[in-house]
Amino acid sequence: MKTKFAAILLASVALTGCDMMGAPVATIECETTQTECINIWFDDKFEELLAFSPMMQTSLGMKTAYDQIDDFSVEGQMEQVQWWAGTTAEMEANFDYDELSDDAKLSYDMWKFRADEASRAAEYIDQGYVLHQMGGAHTGLPTFLMNEHRVDDESDMTAWIARLGGIGTAMDQVLVRAQANAEAGTRPPQFAYDAVIAESTKLTSGAPFDDGANSALWNATEERLSSLLESGTITEERAGELREEARVALTDQLAPAYGRVIEWYTTDRENADAEARGASALNDGEAYYNAQLRSMTTTELSAEDIHQIGLDEVARIRAEMESIKDRVEFEGDLQEFFTFTRDDDQFYFSSDDAGAQDYIERAELHLNWIESELPNYFGTLPQAPLVVRRVEPFREQDGAAQHYRTGTPDGSRPGIYYAHLSDMRAMSIVPLEAIAYHEGNPGHHMQLSIAQELTGIPKFRSQGYYLSAFGEGWALYSETLAKEMGGYEDPYSDFGRLTTEMWRAIRLVVDTGIHSKGWGEQEAIDYFLENSPIPETTVRSEVRRYFVMPGQATSYKMGMLRIQELRAKAEEALGDDFDIRGFHDTVLGTGGVPLSILETRIDTWIANQQAS
Repeated sequence: MKTKFAAILLASVALTGCDMMGAPVATIECETTQTECINIWFDDKFEELLAFSPMMQTSLGMKTAYDQIDDFSVEGQMEQVQWWAGTTAEMEANFDYDELSDDAKLSYDMWKFRADEASRAAEYIDQGYVLHQMGGAHTGLPTFLMNEHRVDDESDMTAWIARLGGIGTAMDQVLVRAQANAEAGTRPPQFAYDAVIAESTKLTSGAPFDDGANSALWNATEERLSSLLESGTITEERAGELREEARVALTDQLAPAYGRVIEWYTTDRENADAEARGASALNDGEAYYNAQLRSMTTTELSAEDIHQIGLDEVARIRAEMESIKDRVEFEGDLQEFFTFTRDDDQFYFSSDDAGAQDYIERAELHLNWIESELPNYFGTLPQAPLVVRRVEPFREQDGAAQHYRTGTPDGSRPGIYYAHLSDMRAMSIVPLEAIAYHEGNPGHHMQLSIAQELTGIPKFRSQGYYLSAFGEGWALYSETLAKEMGGYEDPYSDFGRLTTEMWRAIRLVVDTGIHSKGWGEQEAIDYFLENSPIPETTVRSEVRRYFVMPGQATSYKMGMLRIQELRAKAEEALGDDFDIRGFHDTVLGTGGVPLSILETRIDTWIANQQAS
C-alpha cells in the first residue's frame, strides 16, 4: 500500500457556483509549436499548483514556504477546486488538441482527468470520513514533519518550530470538517473513533506534555537540536532558546488542538455506529460508492461486475493454492493448510523487538537480491535509495497494512517501506517476500521513483500525484513478476505470493459486499478467513479498513488484471519481437495514468514496434 499525505480535502460546494467558472479565460500567445507551448504552460501551472501546498514542496525536496502547513480550511480547499476548473478552461481555449504530439495529448488528457477528479471529489465530500484508523491529518501531519522536514541549519529549525504550531491550526480546520460531515449524517464506525482518540492521545502524551518519557515529536525536536549542536551550527544558549520555543509550540498550540479533537470524538462517539455499515447507509450512498469505484479503478465497471470478477479470481487462486499444498505433501484439506500456515510457530519471528528486527532484515535480504535482477527486466532503473523501517510507535497498529512513502526526486530522502510490527503474530513470514517486492522493488519504490526521475515530460505527471489503480495494480503485478524473475524458491513463500494475491481478490468481493450488498463486519471477516490463511487480527484490521475507505481496496486487483491483459495483448501482437524491458519501460515511462490512457499508450507502443 502506498501512502502519500495529501492536503487536498475538498469542501461540499457545488462547482457550478464558483466565480472562476464564469471568469474570462486568458489568451496565450504561442510563437512555436503547440506542443512546445503547452509543455511550458503545464510546468508554469505546476508551479501554481505547488503554491497551494508547502507540504508538497517539502516532499519534493524544496525548502520554499518551509515554515508553513497547508491550508485545510473549506475555503482553502475550494480554491484548489476552482483553480483546476479555471486552468482546464484556459487549456481548452488556447491549445489545439489535434496539433499536439502523442505525448502532449496524453498530458492534455491527464490534466482534464485530474480536473474531473477534483470536481467529482467535491460533489461527494459530505460522504467522506475525515479522520479514521487508516489515516488523516492527526497522524499524517506529525509523520510528514518527522520524515520529510530536514533540519540543516538554524532557519530550518525555526521553520520546524513554526510547523509544530501550524499543526494545531490545521487540526482545528480538520475538526470543523469532521463536525460538518457528522451534521450531514456521515460518521465513521465507533472503531474509527476509538483509533483517532487513541492515536491523538498517544501523540500528545509524554514530555513536554506531561512528566512521562519523551513524546515522539519531542524526541524528534531534541534529535534535530543535537544535530545542530554537534555540527557547531548553533550554541548551547541558542539551543536552549529554540528548545523553549518548541516546547511552547507543542504545549500551547498543538496539544490544545489535539485536545479538542479528542474531546469531540469522545463526546460524538455515541452517535456513531457500533456495528459498522457500508456506504449504502450514507445519504446518496449508492451514487457515492459508484463514484468511488470509478475513481479507484479508473474504469466504468459496476459494483456487480467487480464482485463477480472477485469471485472468479478467488476460485482460480484457490486451485493454485491446492497445487502448492499437494506439492509440500500436506495431509489435509485446504482449510486445514490455511490453519497450519496461519498458526504454526515456524512461520513467525519472535514476539519482541528482536523479532521485529529479524522481519526487517529478512525483507532487506529479499530486496537486495531482486535489485541484482532488475536490469534483465527493465531498461530504466530507479536512482533513489530504498530503506525498510518499522512504523513510528504513535501510529503503529496490530496487523495494519504495510505501506510505502515516497522519497525526494533528488534522492536526498530515500523511499521508505514501513512495516507495522507491534504484533508479530499478525506478521507471518509466509507472505513476507511478496510484500517486500510489492512495497519495494519492483513495486511501489520502483514505479514512484522512476516517475519522479522522468525527464522530458511535464512535472505534474512525474511528481506529486498518485492513481491507486495504476500504482497498486503495478505493485501487485510486481509480486507475480518477481516469480518470473526467480523469486519464491521456497514453496511456502510462493504460497505467500498466492496468499497476497488472494488477499486482493477477496477485496473485490468483500468491498463490494460491504458497500453494495449490505454485508456486516463479521460476514466479511468470515468470507476472508474461509478463503485465506491471513491471521484473524490482520483480517479484522483489513475489513475495518474497507469500511472507512470505500472502493480503495478494489484498485489493486483491477489494476493488476489490466496490466496483465495489456502484456498478453503485446506478447500476442509482437510474438518473438516482444521485449519485456521495453514493455515495462513503456508502462512506467508515463507517470501514473488511468488504465484507459495506459491502454492507449501500450497500443501505440505495439504499433511502433510493429512498424520498426
